[in-house]
Amino acid sequence: MNTPSAPTVLLNNGVAMPRLGLGTWPLKGADAQRTVAFALNNGYRLIDTATAYGNESAVGRGIRAADVAREDIFVTTKLRSSDHGHERTLRAVDASVAALGLEYIDLFLIHWPVPSQNLYVETWQALRKVLADGHVRAIGVSNFKPAHLERVIGETGTVPAVNQIQLSPLTSQAEPRAYHRNHHILTESWSPLGKGTDLLGHPTVTGLASKYGKSPGQIVLRWHMDLGLAAIPKSNNPQRIISNIDIFDFVLTPEEVESLCALDTGAAQPVDSDAMQPGLMGPETP
Repeated sequence: MNTPSAPTVLLNNGVAMPRLGLGTWPLKGADAQRTVAFALNNGYRLIDTATAYGNESAVGRGIRAADVAREDIFVTTKLRSSDHGHERTLRAVDASVAALGLEYIDLFLIHWPVPSQNLYVETWQALRKVLADGHVRAIGVSNFKPAHLERVIGETGTVPAVNQIQLSPLTSQAEPRAYHRNHHILTESWSPLGKGTDLLGHPTVTGLASKYGKSPGQIVLRWHMDLGLAAIPKSNNPQRIISNIDIFDFVLTPEEVESLCALDTGAAQPVDSDAMQPGLMGPETP
């Protein structure tokens, strides 16, 4: 079948990254492997995981099971909070490469800044080393606020390529997005569909879905694209996986984009906590 594919964006170090991918929290085992392979065989080229998800090995098996060349796949994983610190970070990167069964990782992120540890700058220095050594192609952060980014950039001189943050029309993160744009950092949205909220049933969203003959989820994902963001919706439903990437045959008007931005509540969306494993996941979901 003809499958759509997401356009790419050049990160600030010149590496091309797809703008829409598959999030894999909280997929595990055979379900993760099957879902990753299915997504790759149906047009996806960006796969997002994390050490804290406990599924890197399964994700790696899914990548190898797909009928897609490794060089055409962009793999992101993240450092868990307990691995902060220079030497622990170096070991953690090696462990992720081994768990995924890959020769390199395309994008490695610090999952959370954990300012109480005061190690995120030291950790960032370690990621600069693995980037220079060629173990990863790009480095970035996740859930960093502008103040954290200011310190990292100011003390190391290296600007993260990506900051992955919770972002949807209900939590549109205008201030961080502006900071990222001014510093050439790509904003990547986790929970882009506002999981746990009534976003997809909002009249503004459903009205646009009716106008364009698209699903509410497709409208929201198109909003991310029209704002210049990357997004990683999670699903293990084959029809939903295909639907989520079928958003590149239409665009929203600037007025429609603004109407969705106007849904911002100014508050973080709820996140799943029932599957969090004390001592492993901590605050790292998703």
